[in-house]
Amino acid sequence: MKPIPVAEQRSLVERLTRACGGSYTPEQRRKYFISGPQWAAAYEGQALFHAPTRTPVTFEEVIRLYGEVGVGWWATHDTDVIPSDALFTQEQDAIVERIDKALKNAGVQCSMVTTETFHHAVFAAGPAAESAAVRDYAGRRLENTVGIGHRLGASYAVYWPGSLGYQIQGAVEETQTLRWYAEGLNRACEADIRIAKQLGRPTLKHCMEAKPFEPQAEILLPTSDAMLAFIASGLLTHPEMVGLNPEYLHELMWGAAPRAALGRALLAGKLWHFDINDGYRLKHDVDIAVGLVNPLDWLNVLVLLRSHGFNGPFNLDYKPPRTTSNHGVFGVSMPTAVDRFITLWEMAGEVLEDPILKEATEALKAGGEVSSGDVRDIFEANKELLSLHELIGHRLFQILCGLHKGRTFVV
Repeated sequence: MKPIPVAEQRSLVERLTRACGGSYTPEQRRKYFISGPQWAAAYEGQALFHAPTRTPVTFEEVIRLYGEVGVGWWATHDTDVIPSDALFTQEQDAIVERIDKALKNAGVQCSMVTTETFHHAVFAAGPAAESAAVRDYAGRRLENTVGIGHRLGASYAVYWPGSLGYQIQGAVEETQTLRWYAEGLNRACEADIRIAKQLGRPTLKHCMEAKPFEPQAEILLPTSDAMLAFIASGLLTHPEMVGLNPEYLHELMWGAAPRAALGRALLAGKLWHFDINDGYRLKHDVDIAVGLVNPLDWLNVLVLLRSHGFNGPFNLDYKPPRTTSNHGVFGVSMPTAVDRFITLWEMAGEVLEDPILKEATEALKAGGEVSSGDVRDIFEANKELLSLHELIGHRLFQILCGLHKGRTFVV
């Protein structure tokens, strides 16, 4: 193939994208509670070892393009859209007004807001630092974000305490730091109750998001299980207002099974929000889009969620690759990520209705006829049925690949 002229490259990508097929219309995509974060679409490709590969985009542009693609909800950190120096000022009010207008023009709703407590230099020692002034500033930021969320019609607030920890052992006293962190969440919940009452709105759902690594060397709340214990610790004045926002990759990063972590959150009644992406076990936070690494695992995750009636919000917390152009973010990356999720979600529905899987799981539950309580008799009565575990795995693979509908390859 000859070199492709620059002027022809975009049309080639668009043609091949259309040739892939399997896409959904914007109207079909809007039927799912999928939210697009400002930070995902505005990510310029920069990282610790990476220079930017894309040019900046405004929140108006991001919101407009989400609306065109068919992502019906939008989420943001406070400082993704409001400069730090403009917080608590009339400039903040003007920016929030612009955001509200952009959302209405695009037919998009704000689903979630979150406070950046990790990037600014003031959070070098975290939002629960020894300095009372730092903690008070963090508390005011949390309260302010709650107000922004109500102004924009959000229903969720998310907290990622990635800077709640330390680089040097012995530098902080863990129990005191956790108490200080709880004080910040308590301020957010109290502000929420007050603002919601004034506006006649429901309070927000406050969701904690765990991550085992980064940016601190040691994290005090590294997993969803640690956060469940924290919520139940007695430190929160309104634990009923606080739940979880697990992230698929954050659970995978430390070698855990995301489905198992989600199951424990479901049992606790605390699975309120879910960040969706993909990646690799025991690696850093690569934030690849759904289904590009672990499609079979993702199918199983969605089977669990569908079987428990969870239907969102699903937040697209991933980074379009550095190799994707500005145009490609919304021409390829976002729509294909959404479409893979929808396909896997619908496949999960097929799994729940599949007659082979139904009969296999019911047979396992029924067990074999036991002639006595002797341990050997119990084993003998069930040993053939246990082969169904592997058959279930095979059937899930068939559904993932379309083999259950007759797809075969001629050798």
